[in-house]
Amino acid sequence: MADRNATTAWQGDLSSGTGTVTLESSNAGQFPVSFATRTEDPHGQTSPEELIAAAHSSCYSMQLSGLLTEAGHPPERIDTSAEVTLAPSGGGFAITGIALIVRATVPGADDAAFQRAAQQAKEICPVSAALTGTTITLEASLS
Repeated sequence: MADRNATTAWQGDLSSGTGTVTLESSNAGQFPVSFATRTEDPHGQTSPEELIAAAHSSCYSMQLSGLLTEAGHPPERIDTSAEVTLAPSGGGFAITGIALIVRATVPGADDAAFQRAAQQAKEICPVSAALTGTTITLEASLS
C-alpha cells in the first residue's frame, strides 16, 4: 500500500496568520487556510474540518461500494456528504461530531440489506476508524 502526503506552510500567529495546504502525493493542488475561516465564513478557503469531511465522504462511499458489490448488489451511484462540527472545548476547539448522509441507487438491494451495509461501512471505513472517539451519525437511504 502507498503513503499519502500533504504539507502546510503557515505564516503568522493563530488569529491573523495564513497558510497553504499542498496535496503532495497527488499534486492535486494548493489550498489557502486560516483560523478565521474555520469558525467564520470560509471566503473561498478550506479548513482542516472540510478536508476531513472530504476524506470521510470519499472513504465511506468507496467502503460502501465494496460491501454492496461483495453482497452481489453493485451500486449504480452513491452520494455521500459529511458534515464535520468544530466547537469550543476545554479552552480550545474540538471536532464534536460528524454527520454522514448517504443516498444510493442500488439495483436489486432491499432496504434492510442496504442499511446493514451502510452501517458496516461506517464502522470499518479507515477514516471512520481513524476518527474513533468522535461521534459519527449516519442517515442512509436508497433512491
